[in-house]
Amino acid sequence: MIGRDFDVRRLPGFGAVAVLTVVMLYVPIVILVVFSFNAEQSQSQWGGFSLRWYEAAFANEKVIDVSIRSLWLALVAAAIATVLATMAALATTRVSRFPGQTMIYALINQPLMVPEIVTGIALLIFVAFLKVQTGYTGMGYLVAAHTAFCIPFAYLPIRARLETMDLTLERAAADLYATPWQTFRYVTLPLLVPGIAAGFMLGFVVSLDTVVITEFVKSAGQDTLPTYMLGQLRRVITPEMNAIATLFLALSLVIVTLFFMITRKRG
Repeated sequence: MIGRDFDVRRLPGFGAVAVLTVVMLYVPIVILVVFSFNAEQSQSQWGGFSLRWYEAAFANEKVIDVSIRSLWLALVAAAIATVLATMAALATTRVSRFPGQTMIYALINQPLMVPEIVTGIALLIFVAFLKVQTGYTGMGYLVAAHTAFCIPFAYLPIRARLETMDLTLERAAADLYATPWQTFRYVTLPLLVPGIAAGFMLGFVVSLDTVVITEFVKSAGQDTLPTYMLGQLRRVITPEMNAIATLFLALSLVIVTLFFMITRKRG
């Protein structure tokens, strides 16, 4: 009908496609969570409710070791990426347009546009060269790789927050003879905190979750929880892996929920 608002939900087959998509995405996750409480080792036959696989996961020293490493790496990478993303967002939103600004946007967001496998191979070549030249094989390479990969994810919510902030308060502070640092410290930064927190949490989840980058860059003995789980799944699938994946899922859901709540907050 002419003049009638377009509604994608009215398209033929939309409901069926939506239901099929939800089923394909979430039913496997539900099955994984349910069988993490299975008393039997079977992945297809329910043997009763039990927490034995969670107890096994918490008693597994290797799981605890890689979990601590993953959390430490995600915290450090997200923190550094958030600081750099904040600086980049300020430099690209609190200035007038300048030549090359579009190119800078593209460079900052490059990890989002390039397939992760390409980034992983490029980092592998570069890190291998550095290892040969310096002899250093520590966690610094993983921190640097995760930080670079997390910067655009932290940059997007911080930039979005800056673009929606009213410049009146900052201009008023300048009119009252506040220095640029004082304006940033007492006006811009407090208003920017929700965006910074959201960027940090998004970077944390991305770092905690990435497998490809870690797999290409890590050295021996530097497994994170995702790469450890991938290695275990290549050998045998046990309900212990289901329990670990469920805990991993729960942590991600908590962080994503906090991210959603913070991004909705208004100054």
